Amino acid sequence: MKPEDPAPDSADEEAADTVHHDDGLDLARALTRATAKSTPAQRRKQRSKGSPPVRGRVSGAHPDDRDPQLLDATVSRLIDDRGWSLELRVHGVFGRWEELVGAEVAQHCAPESFADGKLVVRTDSTAWATQLRLLAPTVVRRLNEELGHGTITSIDIVGPHLPSWKKGKRSTRDGRGPRDTYG
Repeated sequence: MKPEDPAPDSADEEAADTVHHDDGLDLARALTRATAKSTPAQRRKQRSKGSPPVRGRVSGAHPDDRDPQLLDATVSRLIDDRGWSLELRVHGVFGRWEELVGAEVAQHCAPESFADGKLVVRTDSTAWATQLRLLAPTVVRRLNEELGHGTITSIDIVGPHLPSWKKGKRSTRDGRGPRDTYG
């Protein structure tokens, strides 16, 4: 509107909606009316119905799905949607293995895999495999405190990778190994 024009009444305002002014006040009035007509509750109701958003609406001062979200909330929602929470906790235990079982035990064994509540732990000697079998109930209790009750049901302890004495095409089952080949 130009300064020399008289102040418009409500009938003139409605007629002014259809007329475009160069100063942009008509656009500002239209946006203000569109925002005032829809409350945040009405916008949520419209989104829950699945109808597409009406063009020309603005977010306003209230929180909205279109507002920037925190990264923590977004990643947490992704983890929950995909069902990755247990796997992430278990891999967190793998990363903190020394802290959970102690430095001495962690030097001689390491977790290999986790599936269906069964944790596979590999040791570097058969003596440590025997020792860890005795400590297994304590380790299971400690890990379940970290992961949640009943997450780990059993620990399968395996010894070190041993050399295979099976060489060549012909060999016998249950053989005793090379016996006198070492002189």
